[in-house]
Amino acid sequence: MSVMAAYKRVLLKVSGEALMGRGDYGLDTETVAAIAADVGDVVAMGVQICLVIGGGNIFRGVAGAAGGMERAAADYMGMLATVMNALAMQSALEKLGVPTRVQSAIPMATVCEPYIRRRAARHMEKGRVVIFAAGTGNPFFTTDTAAALRAAEMGCDALLKGTQVDGVYSADPRKVKDAERFQELTYLDVLARDLGVMDAAAISLARENHLPIVVFNIHAPGAFAQVMRGEGRFTRIIEPSK
Repeated sequence: MSVMAAYKRVLLKVSGEALMGRGDYGLDTETVAAIAADVGDVVAMGVQICLVIGGGNIFRGVAGAAGGMERAAADYMGMLATVMNALAMQSALEKLGVPTRVQSAIPMATVCEPYIRRRAARHMEKGRVVIFAAGTGNPFFTTDTAAALRAAEMGCDALLKGTQVDGVYSADPRKVKDAERFQELTYLDVLARDLGVMDAAAISLARENHLPIVVFNIHAPGAFAQVMRGEGRFTRIIEPSK
């Protein structure tokens, strides 16, 4: 592995909305290809990578429930949306020559592998990117929580959250001009200030497993590789040093 990389094994969490590009719905192939290229650059550094991708660009369970649909059914529909996004990202990665496997928490053997922890770890050891789809396989859990869970199960050194901005702010900097940007936070800071970068269950799970969270702009070309070298702009969420 390259000595330049700050972490040996990481999980990258990307929202479904990040795949829309400038559209209002669905997948933008150029955006998916750009994110895949950044992942490929980090794979080339010798880093073992797994991904969790949301499904909000296709269907969001909470929104479906708000519209009168049963929450569990709406969440299952959202999980299926994440499988579609995972297959799209797999295709983009393999076009670049990056071997990739999709594992779904809801078994669907025709299109991807079932989630098996030891098999996923073996794939990563062999240099394959693993994309975890269908969340945790349970309703009432977000893909943020699924990302924290899978990162802990895989023994990842860090959970990277690719967002629309270059770190964690006190408010949305695209809407609030003087929003404060944080360089470093503790898990309790995020929970106490209700900063909303990830849901409380995900933050708590990361805290319990001493899993650093690194938040950066997924749309900045090369930002993923920069973060892996400890460079660029990002926010770290960690346990305070004693």
